[in-house]
Amino acid sequence: MFIQTESTPNPATLKFLPGKVVLDSGTADFRDADEAGKVSPLAAKLFEIPGVTGVFYGYDFVTITKDGPDWQHIKPAVLGTIMEHFMSGAPILSTGNDAAEDTGEEFFEAGDETIVATIKELLETRVRPAVAQDGGDITFRGFRDGKVFLHMKGACAGCPSSTATLKHGIQNLLKHFVPEVREVEAVL
Repeated sequence: MFIQTESTPNPATLKFLPGKVVLDSGTADFRDADEAGKVSPLAAKLFEIPGVTGVFYGYDFVTITKDGPDWQHIKPAVLGTIMEHFMSGAPILSTGNDAAEDTGEEFFEAGDETIVATIKELLETRVRPAVAQDGGDITFRGFRDGKVFLHMKGACAGCPSSTATLKHGIQNLLKHFVPEVREVEAVL
């Protein structure tokens, strides 16, 4: 088994490509060991590596977020853990835990359904595939008074380039196609 790695715009994250499907559909984002331990045996093992602070699963990649140690110290342990897990044939998520699309509650005013549908379609077709290339994900959270609220995950969360991506890329795209959009803001 050969696992490729790719750097991302976020220096605190690294994308690992095991050459296999990680999640058939959806994404999963873990920000602490307790949460990971309940849902994903692989994420729980990855959090045992000193310095690992986040694990994100996409279709064919795992994005690791770290603090502290250099990648040269963490990377071999992450590679070994991912390889060992895939070689064992164990599932990525525990039984009964499907990929969490986004469990956050969406909010928008009644009557804005058409606007929200257009925003979601643009995110799905133009934004999410692009940010997945960088090991992250961005999902719709809400729309109110011309402001779109988005949830940033994986490499996008905490990325120094995320404000530029959000304001200059996504905001301009949404404003171009949806005149009702005035601003875009990231939420947790």
